[in-house]
Amino acid sequence: MIYEFEVPAKIIGKGRPRLNTYTGQVYTPTRTKDYENLVEQYFLLKYPRYKAMEGRAKVTIVAHFEVPKSTGKLQREQMLGNSISPTKKPDIDNIVKIVLDSMNKFAFKDDTQITKIDVEKVYSDEEKLYVKIEEY
Repeated sequence: MIYEFEVPAKIIGKGRPRLNTYTGQVYTPTRTKDYENLVEQYFLLKYPRYKAMEGRAKVTIVAHFEVPKSTGKLQREQMLGNSISPTKKPDIDNIVKIVLDSMNKFAFKDDTQITKIDVEKVYSDEEKLYVKIEEY
């Protein structure tokens, strides 16, 4: 079983849990929740009759970042040719966390089933997140 989809939106990493000082409760930031819901919606849009994977799974994530407008022509070509990689936020581990948390109970029953991860940050003409989840 293979699930493969794209999220054509600004990429956001998983935010740190916050503490409400009045109630003492820990909560997930709204921005993080909204992006997790967006990833879920693009998954459900492509796979409305999904079935959660039972066995071990491999996840491939490619984060496509838009080339900055102020970039010169030569440097832009190098960025699009993958000679220069993005070294900006969000961190690669936070991208993985937000994708895995949003796909939990959808593409797979629990993220403990993930035994292989392949993640890359690249430059592209448009900002988007490519996700492929496969059972092996």
